[in-house]
Amino acid sequence: MSPGVRPVRIGVVGAGSFGSMHVRTLLGLPEAELVAVVDSNPSALEALRRDRLDLPVFTELEPALARGTAEAWVVASSTRTHVEIAQRLLAASQTVLVEKPLAADRASAETLRPLVAADSRNLMLGHLLLFAPEFRKLLEQARTRGPIVHFHAVRHRSTEHVNLYPGETPLELTMVHDLYLALALMQGREPTTVRGRLMPRPGGGCDLVLAELEWGNETWGSFTASFLTPPALGLNGFDRFEVHGRDWGARMTLNPQPLEVWAERTEWPLALDIFDDPSAPAGWLAEELRAFCRVVRGTASVPVGARYEDALRVLDWIERVRQSAHAH
Repeated sequence: MSPGVRPVRIGVVGAGSFGSMHVRTLLGLPEAELVAVVDSNPSALEALRRDRLDLPVFTELEPALARGTAEAWVVASSTRTHVEIAQRLLAASQTVLVEKPLAADRASAETLRPLVAADSRNLMLGHLLLFAPEFRKLLEQARTRGPIVHFHAVRHRSTEHVNLYPGETPLELTMVHDLYLALALMQGREPTTVRGRLMPRPGGGCDLVLAELEWGNETWGSFTASFLTPPALGLNGFDRFEVHGRDWGARMTLNPQPLEVWAERTEWPLALDIFDDPSAPAGWLAEELRAFCRVVRGTASVPVGARYEDALRVLDWIERVRQSAHAH
């Protein structure tokens, strides 16, 4: 942090599995001061206390807002609550980071438009991989080496995800990550064609999604996401992302990170590059939160892929994939 720049006073809404990682990461960032944690579930707040994290905690947002200590907020609650919470915070002139997805559908997300600044400086989307050094280097390589002709993204997750996330499909739960990466790679350009297929799962829902996006005859993107890997492979499956130009190519292998443990079954202790130790946080989430602090202080703009308009666009792509799949 630059000398003379005071830490950003941040509150967190949502203390579940991902919200608690935000909490622990913020506690260790010199750029931030964690001043409130809100969760309607008292047991989630008690879990923070068991971790010996002595924090101002609230079961409702209004008392935390009335306290007046926070100037920015991270919303890491369930997707269905994102829009309502963001509305209340933006109306209170707070700068907000909402973990993706912004909403369950575009129509809900559109209700925030009157409250969001034209350049999205008061609303940023949380997306870990946009701040991963590997992806930032890939963006740099693409800008340097020339136009992208094709990219292919793969995300496979365990069959256990069907029970862990009832009602979710690989489209909204996992492929959405790669759609955001595609938007950033294509510098916000809108695809001319979107096609999709969803494979029905016995018993209802789907466990395999294929999608194709085309930007004219210049760039084609293909995406695969599933809940098909066997439990023995580990809960987090694996991810790949390949990019090809006319005379160059690149591959990212972001999950698992290069650490594996084998016991009764395979585990990825670093499935995501998140080290949320309050004494020395590091990795993708720490970089995302540092970027948010810069946005709050006005020393950086919200990057492509994390803007309000980007969230609306990806929600629209998801709907177009669904419509195409249902048309088959």
